[in-house]
Amino acid sequence: MFGISFIGAGNVTWHLAPALEAAGYPVGEIAARNANNAAEIIRHLYDARIVDSLDFSRSRANIFIIAVPDDIVPEIAQNAAFPPDAIVCHTSGTLPLTVLKRFPKRGVFYPLQTFTKGRPLDLSAVPFCIEAADAGTEKQLSTLARSVSRSVHLMDSEQRKALHLGAVFAGNFTNHLLALSKRIAEENNLAFDLLKPLVAETVAKALAAQDPATVQTGPAVRRDEQTIKRHLQALRKHALWRKIYRLLTESIQADLPR
Repeated sequence: MFGISFIGAGNVTWHLAPALEAAGYPVGEIAARNANNAAEIIRHLYDARIVDSLDFSRSRANIFIIAVPDDIVPEIAQNAAFPPDAIVCHTSGTLPLTVLKRFPKRGVFYPLQTFTKGRPLDLSAVPFCIEAADAGTEKQLSTLARSVSRSVHLMDSEQRKALHLGAVFAGNFTNHLLALSKRIAEENNLAFDLLKPLVAETVAKALAAQDPATVQTGPAVRRDEQTIKRHLQALRKHALWRKIYRLLTESIQADLPR
């Protein structure tokens, strides 16, 4: 049985630590710069403790999961100390495996999902992307992932980076567009709730299609220039939103059959 410790007490650890412990993998330590964040997590764990050092050389854990913002991972990789035979992995979608080159048993344990503290999440449907420097580490990380998810995939750093880029378009950018649509509605004294059935059907239809491009609708697809001009005029007070509208319209039309 693997023992696990986490470096980082953010959204990813908040979800992964209790889930892995419930699956039978005890969590020993959580290292965090913010002890309050770590305290929130260990309340959901059996016997974990908070540490403020990166010296894990005497830890009983044999898997260490670095779950921090990408720009901090190299610093941790440079300064942390782990037991000689420990597996050290990060959860980044974009950082290569080589960022952990100091450690013989190194890997990537990347859950492809958006995580928010306090929001329940079914990890069993979350894809876990695994990469490792050797077959033994790959097997152990895959086993760990399968303890909480039905969707476990082996991929290299370049594939994972491409998947993360797709995730930014599908998730982060989509969410931002929804935020803009809410502001447009509210600026005109309309409730965002009026748009929610449209959003739900759009997403459901896109996910059901073999290619979301085939179910695209709207003035850009129809090449309805009059409506497009009216929309741009309505956005005259928001130069950046006008630019986004134009770029997305151009992108949709560039994807249409000629």
